[in-house]
Amino acid sequence: MAAAARKVIISCAITGAIHIPSQTPYLPITPDQIAESAIGAAEAGAAILHLHARTPENGYPTPDPSVFAQFLPRIKANTGAIINITTGGAHHMTIEERLAGPLAMQPEMCSLNLGSMNFGLYPMMSRIKEYQHDWEKDYLERSSGTIFRNTFADIESIVTRLGAHGTRFEFECYDVGHLYNLAHMLDRGVVEPPLFVQTIFGILGGVGTDVEDLLHMKRTADRLFGDAYLWSILGAGRHQINLTTMGAIMGGNVRTGLEDNIYIGKGELAKSNADLVAKMVRILGELSLAPATPDETRALLKLKGSDQVAF
Repeated sequence: MAAAARKVIISCAITGAIHIPSQTPYLPITPDQIAESAIGAAEAGAAILHLHARTPENGYPTPDPSVFAQFLPRIKANTGAIINITTGGAHHMTIEERLAGPLAMQPEMCSLNLGSMNFGLYPMMSRIKEYQHDWEKDYLERSSGTIFRNTFADIESIVTRLGAHGTRFEFECYDVGHLYNLAHMLDRGVVEPPLFVQTIFGILGGVGTDVEDLLHMKRTADRLFGDAYLWSILGAGRHQINLTTMGAIMGGNVRTGLEDNIYIGKGELAKSNADLVAKMVRILGELSLAPATPDETRALLKLKGSDQVAF
């Protein structure tokens, strides 16, 4: 009897706060677009939907709970996927602004960044010929002189305040030191296993995209967390597919989506999040792997269930 295919959790980051509307016409901006794109990603095989909000008029990242409220109930009503709200927001937001949506919505899962860092978006400027909105150029340019804040006190506060509502976390680790920060929080009992550790490659200011970087992050996480964690891989831009494929072969889970990468192939823009998820599903199938369902993922991550959220 043939063994069942190993299950891989696919996360899809729907719109994010990294890319700007001038880079692609397919970036979801309005609540309707975000809802439709998220539902399509879930139908294509994503178990987790990672969500930011944007100002509907111009696509500027916003922490406003009232904007989240315009698309979260619709996604919940039309999918069984796990809704994961950012606490990272965007580099210009305060911690309180970043927490406004998650605290109001009390989702099953939130992202959580594990360290303060330089977060350089400004290299994108060399590839943009014309901007659609006044805010875009300044938004990218300012990333060269700002620090993305995530202090130890911030991390503990976020875990404590959201954890009081039963929310668990996608721990976003952009460098090796972030893994050690998470281990510190685990040792102190601030966080509890199972840990869902998202190792992120290719953001300027974080770890690089070489195969050795992937191996080093995995070896370090194995040493620090043993069997207390589930590993996931996020590759930024053109590194998305090769790094997630290698990570899946190594036993990891994967994250895709237009927040992290706007291309489906060399020089070809992805037309939807569903396109990126479907490509990942095809690759996993060729490797004799299968997407985990939302309920399988809930069980693995010990989530509270969609009936326990506030939307």
